[in-house]
Amino acid sequence: MATANKTATKTTPQLSRLHGLYNDTFAAELVTELKLDNVHQVPKLEKIVINVGLGKAKDDKRMMEVATNTVRKITGQQPVQTIAKNSIAGFKLREGNVIGLKATLRGERMYEMADRLISIVLPRLRDFHGVSAKAFDKQGNYSLGMTDQSVFPELTFEETTTAHGMQFVFVINAQEQAHARALLEKFGMPFEKEGK
Repeated sequence: MATANKTATKTTPQLSRLHGLYNDTFAAELVTELKLDNVHQVPKLEKIVINVGLGKAKDDKRMMEVATNTVRKITGQQPVQTIAKNSIAGFKLREGNVIGLKATLRGERMYEMADRLISIVLPRLRDFHGVSAKAFDKQGNYSLGMTDQSVFPELTFEETTTAHGMQFVFVINAQEQAHARALLEKFGMPFEKEGK
């Protein structure tokens, strides 16, 4: 007995603002500006990894709850606990201890986070003169650290009374650091002016 083919009508997901701009404008501009041979060499944002290291507060249950709530609220997903792989006596660290939290964003969530971070969160930082241009690694990935979470509009005042730092790592598929920086500049990342 032949089963009837189910033709489900697929709705195309709505692209976030930054993702739409990348596809429609930035990619083509980068091919020209970076003098690339083809569109497959264009630098591309692959994921954003958000890390919260709890350091000395690793045994503080309240701190863990605050950090978990922060990451959940700003990313829209439950963070994963990071575990110590080795014991280090000097840091009073035992193998298996929970030492922080991590969330990895891909796809539309990643683009939305990049957009919010660049256009809403960074301008809210006090005495902000731009982000460091020296925070790229050899692969072209970019790390951005923050000392407290109160600049995120998703969080209420009560949720920011216990301050903790966090790190955002932009994992970028690029041939070199300059290409990765060119991509972030297209996104509007406010790099600090040279000589400051």
